[in-house]
Amino acid sequence: MLMGIISWIILGLLAGFVASKVVTGQSQGVALDIVFGVVGALIGGWLFNALGAVRATGFNFWSLFVAVIGAVVLLVIWHAVRGRLSRT
Repeated sequence: MLMGIISWIILGLLAGFVASKVVTGQSQGVALDIVFGVVGALIGGWLFNALGAVRATGFNFWSLFVAVIGAVVLLVIWHAVRGRLSRT
């Protein structure tokens, strides 16, 4: 159980960091990278499942790819909403 949680945190950190670099060109910070990566993994798994593709299958490259795609989607939405809110 503990290794599962640690694996999620590590995968989340990696996915969040890569997604942050893709979307903004810089990291969002360790804590936010982990949050965006873990939530992104859930979103990516849902998206890939909805499209009929294989979702995350463990701690491997495919799972990292799924998590990064989900985190990119989440970050784009996050920045669109955050940018819209900060202008008002």
